[in-house]
Amino acid sequence: MQHWTSPSDTPPQLRPCVATFGNFDGVHRGHRAILDELTRQGRERDLPAVAVTFDPHPIEVMHPERAPEIISPGPLRDELLEQAGIAGLLSLPFTTEFAQTSAVDYVVDTFVTGLQAQALVVGADTRGFGAGYTGDVDLLRSLGEEHGFDVVVIEDQGETERWSSSAVRTHLAAGEVAEASLILGRPHRVVGTVVHGHHRGRELGYPTANLGADSLGLVPADGVYAGWLVRLDLPEGDPERRLPAAISVGTNPTFDGQVRVVESYVLDRTDLDLYGERVAVDFVGHVRPTLRFDSIDELLVAMARDVERTRDLLER
Repeated sequence: MQHWTSPSDTPPQLRPCVATFGNFDGVHRGHRAILDELTRQGRERDLPAVAVTFDPHPIEVMHPERAPEIISPGPLRDELLEQAGIAGLLSLPFTTEFAQTSAVDYVVDTFVTGLQAQALVVGADTRGFGAGYTGDVDLLRSLGEEHGFDVVVIEDQGETERWSSSAVRTHLAAGEVAEASLILGRPHRVVGTVVHGHHRGRELGYPTANLGADSLGLVPADGVYAGWLVRLDLPEGDPERRLPAAISVGTNPTFDGQVRVVESYVLDRTDLDLYGERVAVDFVGHVRPTLRFDSIDELLVAMARDVERTRDLLER
């Protein structure tokens, strides 16, 4: 997937194209419905599919006090977009100056002049873009008629609730990773490098892989989870690449910890040396909330239960 930051720099092989735009945080099933239609339109017209997004998130610039935590920051989002079949990603730098661009100028400069888009695929809730938050689907249709591009509108998606990034954030904040995965269409993922911790897990017989502070991905609520540790440096198909894990998120209150940590114990494995490896932690199910135990013996009993509960959730 090619990546650039100005409509005027669009690679010649990616215009004309079919296009869409949005933040795509999480690239959840609602986004995938739009992206799937986009790539279908591309195949039908024999044109590449291009996504346009903003960096940073517009709310972070305009209303930083309300800025959402990002579910899948930059590289994670880009990888998911590429997996969805996107050939090019135009990341527009979002500044207070850019925010003054009228909705009409944004659409014409980006999609008509820059990308030469023949079709624009958007969600039915597309609104509030351009200066004064005036842009909406009706404006896109009007501009499409004027400039010769089709507008394809995808209705809201969802089953028991609307599939949205805000719904995913709400579930993760509550530790409801299984519910979040139903919207995402996959387990929620945090990616980072394994670093040294206090080695308490190894001393207790449960060695853990601790993610560094520079990990990417929204960390769910404190608690214990069932999931998978994926060794990203190993090739696909390697039996050691994806390993079942009990995952702890929190400050280790039994040991009066102060720093919030994501650590994973690979079930039944004490032989792994993962320090320095880049890994993904995929959250599948919630096991229990974080608790403070009065003794190491109580903690060990709880950890044994956590492992069995994790095994059961993953087998199911």
